Amino acid sequence: MPGLRLQRRREVADEALVRSLFEEHGRAMLAYATQLTRDRAAAEDVVQEALVRAWRHPDSLVNGKGSVRGWLLTVIRNIVTDQIRARNARAPEVRESPIDVASDDDHAERVVNSMVVVDALSRLSAEHREVLEQLYLQGSTVTEAAKTLGIPPGTVKSRSFYALRALRELKSLSPAGTERSAS
Repeated sequence: MPGLRLQRRREVADEALVRSLFEEHGRAMLAYATQLTRDRAAAEDVVQEALVRAWRHPDSLVNGKGSVRGWLLTVIRNIVTDQIRARNARAPEVRESPIDVASDDDHAERVVNSMVVVDALSRLSAEHREVLEQLYLQGSTVTEAAKTLGIPPGTVKSRSFYALRALRELKSLSPAGTERSAS
């Protein structure tokens, strides 16, 4: 039992020591740490670490080799210096480049696709082709295409519907080797 009481007294004394250190020197410690780190949250962590070191080595505070505040500020400076050295000692992290980089379709595939589209458009009637050219190549709205072609908007919609259906039918009639699956 006497050992337990002695341990409890030591814990109370240590807690009182840390509390009194913080009450007396906490503002100065925090100001100095903030000045060194330029980050309030990091400064608070540094002050906490300094107080933990003071708690672990209470004899360093009463050895008569200078002021307590001087010792605490030196500990803060050493902690910040250690953090900077640790950060600089590590090589900077570099993102790995993705291994499977998807490449764009090559030029030959684009040429073949455009040839297939030109061929398919040439099989459509002139009226259907004109409507698709206005809507998809010129980027016109239905109203704009109707005005340009001199036909009613309903006719533009109808012709585009039947033109696209005809293109789908042409695609389904193409040889099996040239058909591409949609992904």
